[in-house]
Amino acid sequence: MKKICVLGSTGSIGKQALEIVKEHPETFKVIGLAAMQSIDDLEQQIREYQPKIVAVFNEEKGKMLASRISSNTKICFGIEGLIEAATYEDVDIVLNSVVGSVGLLPTIAALKSKKNVALANKETLVAAGELVMETSYKNSVSIIPVDSEHSAIFQCLQGEKQEDISKIILTASGGPFRNWDYADIKTASSSDALRHPNWSMGKKISIDSATLMNKGLEVIEAKWLFDIHVENIEVIIHPQSIIHSMIELKDRSVIAQLGIPDMKLPIQYALSYPDRVEGNVKGLDFKKINSLTFTEPDLQRFPCLKLAFEAIKIGGTMPCVLNTANEILVDYYLKNRITFYDISKYIEKVMNKHNAFSYNNVEELLELEKWVKSWIIDEL
Repeated sequence: MKKICVLGSTGSIGKQALEIVKEHPETFKVIGLAAMQSIDDLEQQIREYQPKIVAVFNEEKGKMLASRISSNTKICFGIEGLIEAATYEDVDIVLNSVVGSVGLLPTIAALKSKKNVALANKETLVAAGELVMETSYKNSVSIIPVDSEHSAIFQCLQGEKQEDISKIILTASGGPFRNWDYADIKTASSSDALRHPNWSMGKKISIDSATLMNKGLEVIEAKWLFDIHVENIEVIIHPQSIIHSMIELKDRSVIAQLGIPDMKLPIQYALSYPDRVEGNVKGLDFKKINSLTFTEPDLQRFPCLKLAFEAIKIGGTMPCVLNTANEILVDYYLKNRITFYDISKYIEKVMNKHNAFSYNNVEELLELEKWVKSWIIDEL
């Protein structure tokens, strides 16, 4: 019986994780839940899963929830509440699926408390990959990727030697604008960008998929997760989303992980690892797959991917700047305050403004995030 805490339980990943728990009650038990502010969904989850601890990032919403709950579930608030849930004594594994840089501190706290972390929060490794991986190693606990691409790589690497890896190949669907020309993308609304052709995701990650920043963040994550030089990470557009990613070995063999585009597959694998449990999703029917196609990403139409490669090559604090700027600008785009290409425009501007340095602790990164937010507010 694995005892889990789900950070971001009211989001897409969190809800699917709880479905997996319901399908395998003999294997998983919910100990903790956490959400940003969706207390109606959270209240229903508390009644169904009876967790010992629940955290709500928005303190006002958390107090409202506490007044509505009569069970013995402990309700806590703010970032301190998320950390308390992530480090709760009975928890074996923390699924971190909150959106944004708010996921960083709970991840580090969970690792220091010797909890394995199933990581769906991209920003944690993008902003502080070196620090997070070092914390994992020091405490002899694992970070198990939940993103479909990193889960695929993780699975392909099982049984392989690090020195035998030639390169990692991350696949991308191309997003909703894959076949749009530059002029049309330039005037695309946020509602256009949210219409992903293959995956059902939250708003922020859907916009990141449209800009291909999602793939850029995954490149940075892959560098840290798999201890590989960025020059050995390749991105290809694969519209069918059947091959979730691949590795090439030094003998030029290629190993791929395939499956239907359903996030329950990598979530389930991360929670059950190193074992596997019976899946409740459709299998691939190869007789119905007419073709698998691959193309090179267009960096002119999707400059965010190029900026992500530049950020990790510079290293130090630059990926944190990239990530923070993107997070703010995506929110502005969703609120129709900027245009699609303003996202990449202002990310590039703030990167050019910043002199990257080697950070020593998370506090330096938090201060840097404040500077990026202030700079963008002044610019816009």
